[in-house]
Amino acid sequence: MLEWFVDHTRLGAGLWTSRGVCLWQKHADSQPIRILTVSGIGGELQLCLHGDAVSDSHQLLARALLEGVAAVLGGGESGLLQSFMDAFEEHIWIKDAEGRYRFINQSTLVSWDLSPAQILSRKDAEVFPERFSEYADTDLKAVKEGHPIVVAECIDRSLDKGNIWLETIKAPMYGSDGRLLGVIGTTRDIARYKAAEEQLLLTSKVFENAIEGVMITDSNGVITEINGAFETITGYSRDEVIGKTPKLLNSGRHERDFFENLWRALKTQGHWHGEIWNRRKNGTLFAEQTSISAVYGEDGQVRCFVAVFSDISLLKQTEAEVAQLAWHDPLTRLPNRSKLTTISQQQIKLAANRKTRLALLLIDVDLFKHINDSFGHLAGDKVLLSLSERLAALLGAEDTLARIGGDEFVLLTQVRSREDIPMILSAIQRAFDTSFDTSEGESVRLSASIGIAVYPDDGDNPDTLLKNADAAMYRAKQQGRNRHAFYTEQMTQSSMQQLRLQTALRGAVKNAALSLVYQPKINLRTRKLIGVEALCRWTDRELGVVSPAEFIPVAESIGLMPEIGLWVLKEACRQARIWRDQGLNPGRMAVNVSGSQLTGDNFADSVAKVLKQTGLSPEALELEITESVVLDNPAGAIDTMEKLRGMGVSLALDDFGTGYSSLSYLRKLPLNKLKIDQSFVRELPADQDSGAIAMAIIAMGEALKLGVIAEGVENEAQAEFLQRLGCTEAQGYLFARPLLASELKQLLLGE
Repeated sequence: MLEWFVDHTRLGAGLWTSRGVCLWQKHADSQPIRILTVSGIGGELQLCLHGDAVSDSHQLLARALLEGVAAVLGGGESGLLQSFMDAFEEHIWIKDAEGRYRFINQSTLVSWDLSPAQILSRKDAEVFPERFSEYADTDLKAVKEGHPIVVAECIDRSLDKGNIWLETIKAPMYGSDGRLLGVIGTTRDIARYKAAEEQLLLTSKVFENAIEGVMITDSNGVITEINGAFETITGYSRDEVIGKTPKLLNSGRHERDFFENLWRALKTQGHWHGEIWNRRKNGTLFAEQTSISAVYGEDGQVRCFVAVFSDISLLKQTEAEVAQLAWHDPLTRLPNRSKLTTISQQQIKLAANRKTRLALLLIDVDLFKHINDSFGHLAGDKVLLSLSERLAALLGAEDTLARIGGDEFVLLTQVRSREDIPMILSAIQRAFDTSFDTSEGESVRLSASIGIAVYPDDGDNPDTLLKNADAAMYRAKQQGRNRHAFYTEQMTQSSMQQLRLQTALRGAVKNAALSLVYQPKINLRTRKLIGVEALCRWTDRELGVVSPAEFIPVAESIGLMPEIGLWVLKEACRQARIWRDQGLNPGRMAVNVSGSQLTGDNFADSVAKVLKQTGLSPEALELEITESVVLDNPAGAIDTMEKLRGMGVSLALDDFGTGYSSLSYLRKLPLNKLKIDQSFVRELPADQDSGAIAMAIIAMGEALKLGVIAEGVENEAQAEFLQRLGCTEAQGYLFARPLLASELKQLLLGE
């Protein structure tokens, strides 16, 4: 009579019967779930197993034990029993009620490295004196429990396998009268079960702790399992989705074809990867990057589908923001140049289909730099934002407004003919009629120069239209700003000429093809030479003599002016030093300074370096600075001028009276001299207005203790008039044209 349990916990009651007669029963109220029957030498034995689950391996072990016990109870030969038990790899032994070993199989002998004589009829205290209490305690525990129990799981060393996991089970044996007969024990290698258990535990932890959402469905698409990340991302709990289908998350943003293609890929390829928009439990949409794989059984049939996904909503938002920055101006949010090109291509196609025209208006704000310099860039940004809003208010449904530069806007609009454009220009003008508020509480007024190109007359692609509109806008600025100009073919020819001029000028600078001439300055009263002005000249082999009025603006536009200006300064100082070394007195050497020079880095240091290299005294140098240069950057210009004045260099304000708001800055400038522009001198003495301006400038110079020189004096009447007004110095063709260095030397020698 035995009771046998095959799980680690008590499964229920067991009983032995022989030919239908119950030999022993315990907990008879429970019902067996599996009956194993063995016909032994002594008759038929049955073993009833109870519990929720009995593994196949435990059933095999139970059957083997049952057959062995049947052999014992049936009176079979001991040799047969021994052979039977020795066939097992598991360690098997039997102790009687007093704890003496009565049976042991060969696997146990090998593992313990003992002979039968060293074990049989002996107690644990004799066989294992160092561990007998542990073994005795587990025997008592099995007896107390009254059913098989796991008494140990440990790592041991096998002679042929190395370190392995072992599991020891002990079970009490009872006689027909309920008397304890002893304890039977088995030890088996459970390494593969442990590995499977650890793998299962690891998989479970990975599954549950993965940051990606995981959803498992059966072959029909019914959800069977999810992980915690799924709940976090979607907002649905496990109980809410198990037994449902993924349609629960449907966002409605995908067409039916999308899901048909998805399932087709899963069925044919076993895998699908892509982006899906789904809906959370709270109703919000989210984007997910999803990989779905089919899991196949040994028969090649789909057992389940595993979907792993991550929430990429933040990534999609970032992508949208990057796209916004890539295609739009960050300040005004208007399309930028790249986006304008794409839109222009679409608008050109639309105009071609409709047989209409497309007008591209390039709007450039006049003198916007003055706002930034006067009020700061924050104020400038505020004004530009207000302007963009006003211009945007003019747009029709198909019109486009873009910002392609700091103060440049482009308006694209469909027109039937050129006659529609004046009405558009009037609307743009109204946007500029009202003043703009700055962040400083000030208000400013703006104007714009507008260049216009029309498809298909002026170009059939975005680049050509924009280039031609830019040429027209440049012409509008040349005409005096606050104007508009339509593109003409002549502008293209002018642009080509400009390009040839730029190329030739770069070559002239590189090959030192520029030269200097010197125009004398005289004392109006004595008519004696008091100084000279160095003037740059250029004669090209192909272009011939190129006027400074033509090549100086080109040099400024292509960034050559600082290099040219420095060369002029060095050459003029070098020549002045030569004359002085020859005992001649040319007076002060005057050199014009460009805006890019004056506001560039370390201009004062460059002047000091040139003076040191040439050996010319600072008092022998006069720098002429145009009024407009000072007004472009007053603070920076004044700082540089003060450094130059501190060195002993004389400073003259050239073209005085032609700039804007000059009087507000005049008192702050560290000047030595004012220069009356030739535009005022030209009409003297006949023009009363020019005379009044000249008189005012001379009076202002006297009041501020500044010298005054008039340029462009061409006749005696002009000279006498200026002298009567109090002007002390002059230069012009009346006295001398610009001379070569050798010619001026002769003039100096003649004096």
